[in-house]
Order: sequence, then C-alpha cells, then structure tokens
Amino acid sequence: MSSIRALPSDSIGARARPAKGWLRTAVVLLAATLGLGACGGAEDPPDTSESSSTEEVLVVQGGSLFDGTGDELVANPGIVVADGRIRAIDGEAAEEALANGARSVEVTADQTILPGFFDLHAHHAVDLRGEGRVDETEVNPVLFLANGVTSTFPAGEVQPERMRDLRLRIEAGEQPGPRLFNSGPYFGSARPGWDPEITPDEIRAQVDEWVEKGARGFKAKTITAPHLEALIEQAHAHGLSVTGHLGSGYRGSVNPADAIRMGIDRIEHFMGGDAMPADSSAYASFVGMTPDMPEFQEVIQLYLDEGVNYDATLTAYGYYGEREPQVFDYFHDEMQYLTPYARELVEGRLPRDVNDSFERIYWVKRDLIKEFYDQGGGDLITLGTDHPSWGEYFSGFSVHRELHAFVLAGIPPADALRFATVNASRALGVQDELGTVEVGKFADLVIVDGNPLEDIRATRDVRLVMKNGEVYDPEELLSSVVGELGPHGPEELEEW
Repeated sequence: MSSIRALPSDSIGARARPAKGWLRTAVVLLAATLGLGACGGAEDPPDTSESSSTEEVLVVQGGSLFDGTGDELVANPGIVVADGRIRAIDGEAAEEALANGARSVEVTADQTILPGFFDLHAHHAVDLRGEGRVDETEVNPVLFLANGVTSTFPAGEVQPERMRDLRLRIEAGEQPGPRLFNSGPYFGSARPGWDPEITPDEIRAQVDEWVEKGARGFKAKTITAPHLEALIEQAHAHGLSVTGHLGSGYRGSVNPADAIRMGIDRIEHFMGGDAMPADSSAYASFVGMTPDMPEFQEVIQLYLDEGVNYDATLTAYGYYGEREPQVFDYFHDEMQYLTPYARELVEGRLPRDVNDSFERIYWVKRDLIKEFYDQGGGDLITLGTDHPSWGEYFSGFSVHRELHAFVLAGIPPADALRFATVNASRALGVQDELGTVEVGKFADLVIVDGNPLEDIRATRDVRLVMKNGEVYDPEELLSSVVGELGPHGPEELEEW
C-alpha cells in the first residue's frame, strides 16, 4: 500500500455555477484555498507536512481506461502518480518513472480503470431498531471506499458533530474512508430539534458556524420559503452550494421550481413544477406524472435554462417497494457487516412491508429521468443513493445499484458513469481537482473487472481503489469490518 496520504478535502474549492451572482465569490475562494486550507475562513486542515514531503511514485500499468471525458475505453498508456496527483498519462513518462524506481500497480487486460465515484446523497445513517437514525461512522466509511466511492456528500447529517469528527479522522489518516464533503445539519423540519420559529438571521448565523466547522455545502429538507432564501443567500456568500429535498408547495413547503428561482443549486428526488400542484403532496402528485406532460416539459426547460443539477436517487424508493430483482438482488452478503447481536435485531424486523406508493415512484422516476436526459439534461444529472440503512442493505454498495438503474432506464453506460464522476464533481465545484482521470488532478481511481461500458454491473467487481494516490485493497477493507456494525449486546442499545 502506498505511503502517500490523502490530502484534506478542505483543500478543494467550492462550486461556482455560471450566471449566478455568487460566482465571483466562489472563484476567489477556490483560488485562495486550493492546497492551503478550508473555504470561507473554515477550520484549518490537519498538518500534512509529512505527507507533502512523500516522493513515492506509482505507475498504473495495463488494462483499459475510461477517463470520464469521452464515451470509449482506450488502452491505458500508463498513469504516473506522485504526491497524490496524476502527473502524466503517457507511455514514455511511465517507462521513465519505472526506470527511476517507481512502484508498479499492475492492471490486467480484462480490467478497466475509472475515475473515483462520487455519492452526493451518501447517508451514513442507520436505523437498526426502528427507533430513529444515528450516523454510523466506523463501518460505513470503509464500505463506501471499498466500493470505489472516493468522495461523498451526506446530504444532511443526523449527528453533524460526529460526522465532522469522522472527516477530521479521515483527513488525518487515522481511519480509512472516502473524501467527506460535510453537509452539516439539515435545514428544515427534518433536523431533530428544528425550531420552526427560527429567524432568517439565525439561519445565516448557523451557516456561518458550520462553514467555520468545515461544511462544504448544505441540505434543505421540509423547509419554508423565507428560511430557504436565507440559507441560499448565506451559503452563496461563502461560495458554497445548497441542495434540497422539497415538496409541492403543499402546507407551506417549497416547490423545487420556486427554489430554482431563488437560486438553489441542486434538487433531490422530485423535479417539481406545475406537475406537482400545491393542493396535494409531492408524493401524491409524483405517482401520476408522465414524461409527455406539458408541465413536466416546462420544468425540464427551467433546469436547462438555470443549469441546476438534479440528483435523481432512482433506487432510493425501490428499496421500500417490491425490489426489482436485477437491481436489488444481493451481489454481496451485506448483512455480514452487522454484529451478531445487531443481525438478530434486524432479522427480527424482516421482511419489511412493501410500500406500494414508493414502488410506483421507483418506476415513474425511471421514465422521467430518461426524458430529462433525452431533452438535454445529461450534464446536470448526478448520482446519489439516499439509503439510510435499516440493516438489510448498506449505502456503500448502493452506488452500483444506482448505476444499473440508470442504464435500465435507457441511459448509455458512459453517461451513467459520468453522473457518478465528472457531473458530481461539477455539482460540488471541484471539477478542476476531481471527477476525471486527467493530468494534474487528484489520483482517485477505481479498477474493476470487466468492461462497464458493455455491462454496467462490472462496477460491482472492484479490485483496487486509489484515493489521493493511496492504494487500497477492497477485500482487505471489507474483511476489516465484518461483524462490526451495530450494537454488540443489549448494553449498547441506548447509543443505537
């Protein structure tokens, strides 16, 4: 394993969406913080002087390469990695590096090199007892990384201080895990203890507080319009983005179309618009939506005009439905990561009842995402799994199901892969550092068996993960956390 340690995620800049008033602020902050510290005056990253002096050079040899910039695989000419970054993608440079003592990372002819995956709705939360969610920060980070997910945005944290501590441990090299772009607490009634009487000024102060603590974006869920306006304004003042799980306008909720007009950057789950009228809930409206509805065509155009990202979370509702076999059948024994005691608790609550509404939503989403893609939205779609686990499936494995669902919806595998890589990096404003395999970017790579452009399910067979130049064996990662998730006995129940 390489001795090159991961650089802190806080050295990577914030998103700057074109045609928005906060663009100049974001660009200035990005330029000021790359490699130096956190954005907008946030906490300093851990000391990286030791890792910065590491000069080990790696050469990734052999196999095929999908770099995220095109639609095809190419023969890998040789990728030279040093000090956590890609220094060359060139045969002669690779040969020279090897001649000078670089360490070789061998890729077989039937394997494919991909950019590291992003999950922009990467919940670490679990609810093993049916008593409410807690953020699990020991096993879940390992499961994400072992599945090739090298960058995560939690999209709302149940225990944000715990998640902040996780980020600091990962950045300090004390714990393996993906790059963690903290989202801080939910803004809206989804937050435990949310005060509906909170003022816009208090929201602005909370944004400032969480930026100081290293948050890299914010999530609104079940929020009112004045509160959302304050959140967007203050986040943009720091050069950070806002995403939202929003409603139809029903009972004081905010329709995604209205949020887009306020300047929100990303939307989760439901695209909104007049196809989701305010006289009924978003869920009730969504099950009746069709791709050819004029109201849906109008909201597509709004996204295209404003450049707003859409995190489709195709599979999130499918877990609660009948579970289409080819997507949801296990390709890995995920429940082995539960402690024996936790597994008894989980299995005692199974099988779960099928939620018929969520089953319909799963299939409607498949049709609508294809229409959005066909109308030109392919550059705006991102991948997010949104699966706070009850113990039957875990979020780290969900990225592969989400990719498969995109392809089953009719989206070409190359574009589905870009949803999970370059599109996601753009959505977070880190496309100059991550998202594709290009010279100068951080060395985040996933090596899989097979060709995912021929069968997207090849992404499930991860053979090696590299994050910031550090090489991880997925089997070793997974073996290290077998039987470790959840309470070990009744004496630990209270914390779960």
